[in-house]
Parts: sequence; structure tokens; C-alpha cells
Amino acid sequence: MQRHRIVFVVFDGFQALDLAGPHEVFQHAGTFSGGYDCQILAPTAGLVRSTSGLAVQAGHGVADLDPRGIDTLVAVGGNSVDQAAQNSALTEWIAAAGASARRVTSVCSGVFLLAAAGLVGGRRVTTHWSREEQLAREHPELRVDCDPIFIRDGRVWTSAGVTAGMDLALALVEDDLGRDIAHAVAQELVLFLRRPGGQSQYSVPLWSRQPSSDPIRNTVSAIHTDPGARHGIADLAAHAGLSPRHLQRRFTAELGTPPAAYVERVRVEAARRALVEGDDPVETIAHRCGFGSAETLRRSFHRQVGIAPSEYRDRFGSIKEYA
Repeated sequence: MQRHRIVFVVFDGFQALDLAGPHEVFQHAGTFSGGYDCQILAPTAGLVRSTSGLAVQAGHGVADLDPRGIDTLVAVGGNSVDQAAQNSALTEWIAAAGASARRVTSVCSGVFLLAAAGLVGGRRVTTHWSREEQLAREHPELRVDCDPIFIRDGRVWTSAGVTAGMDLALALVEDDLGRDIAHAVAQELVLFLRRPGGQSQYSVPLWSRQPSSDPIRNTVSAIHTDPGARHGIADLAAHAGLSPRHLQRRFTAELGTPPAAYVERVRVEAARRALVEGDDPVETIAHRCGFGSAETLRRSFHRQVGIAPSEYRDRFGSIKEYA
């Protein structure tokens, strides 16, 4: 069996789990198939300290590792990625390696290294939600989408924050070695083969501000707990213990979006998960997620996601993206 050469790019101040998580996935996959050789590269060989203080041994520096012949390049992220992206020797090596690699990938803010090396221009990419605005501002040539856990755009794969690197690595293993081995690795590491949901499931601020008061927190919790329930303004006001007019004003002020728009967004996210995870008809999903009819779901879905629910299922119910 062909062995895949994986090179991880790290730097002082990298995020330890961005490296360790995917590295473990590839190493475990290797025990089932013998299919991976993993190497760690830094600007210079030797000990490299992560943000948490955990140090790893980079076996290679840019001066001694040939950038040719790499199957998969993995750029990790971390608090010091901005400084690393200004290291011309590092970004030139990444550019050379990425030019010939079969796949170019990043974990979390590692996409800034790929962008600095000119490897992802015009691509649809993701990163940690807290870096979304910075990435879009500094690299307008990219199409930044920070809801998915990971995105594949051709040979470029990018992932969201920290643990999402393991989701990405599992997808790469599935792409290389098939679903059975990826599933075996997921079982061994006690992971979802495909984690349900995107970044938006983990924290409200990913696409709105954090509620600052208990009444609005209670309202938000009710919406997320059961997206398909009745969530008219009177129903939400009852959860909050406020008048409908007061709720409308407080909710919009605290979260930056009106209640009705927020409810629609949560329901679309619930529909996205249902479309990917199961094979229920669109009509069934529409009723379960609170849309009332398939046509209402289609209109909301197209407005927020840009495609029809059936097309989304066809496109993203596979390994190309899991969101």
C-alpha cells in the first residue's frame, strides 16, 4: 500500500492540539493500514514551544527538508500565527511545498500561513470563528465561511478551531483509505466519524453576540432546545418574562439580530444537520424544524445557505463538507 507523507508545519506559539489531534488520527490510521508517515517542520529544527507551554520536537527546519514529494501539507494554527506568517523563509517553504503537494490543509488559524504563501487565493475556506473577520479583512481574495467544521475546496482543505482538526484528519483518512478504516479510527479515539453540526452549535457568539441577561439567555435556550416549537414573539416573551415589545427591543440590542431572524437561523441550522445526518424527506424535516411546509424551508434555506435543501444534501452529505 502506498504510504502518504504528511508534513505538519509548526512555530513558536502554535496551538498544541492543532498538531496533536490530527497527528494522533493519522498515527492510529497507520496502525490499521500502514499508510502514513508524519513529519514535523518548524522554521528551525528542534524544540518548539506551544501556547500552553508544551514543547514538541520538530525534526526538520525549512533549511533541511525538501519541500517536494509531500502528499499532504498541514499548517497548524496558534496565537503566534500572525508573526509566523511574516517569516519569509517559512512562507516561501510552504509555498514551494504546497505547489507540488497533493493536498494543502490547515487547522484553525493555520489558514493564515496558507494565505501568506499564496496557496488559497479564490478558495472557500474556514477558520476559528474568532478569526473570521480578521481573515476576511486581511485576505479579501478568500471566500471565508466560518460555520462549517471543515471545508474542502478542490485540493485545499481547511478546518475550524482546535478539535475540528481531528474531524478534518478523519475526513482525510476516509478520503485516502475508505470509510471502514476512518470509522475504526473514530471508534478507537472515541470520536464522531462526522460530528453533528457546525461551529454555530457550540456558542451563540459564532453568528450573534452573547446574551447578557437571564431573560434573553432563557429565550435563546428555549429556541435551541426545540427549534421546531412555537417561537412567535408572544411565545418568546413568555419565556423571557417580558412584554413582546420589551423582548423585541432587548433581544435585538443584546444579540444584534431580531428574534424572528434568530429563530429562522436556528431552524435552518437544524435543517442542515437533519439533511446531512439522515434521509428523511424535506417535507418531514420542514415540519420538524418549525417551517410548516417544504416550500417555506426552501425559501429560508436558499436565503441563508444559497442553495436548495435537496442540493445541499446531495453536495454536503458526503465528505466534501460536514457542517
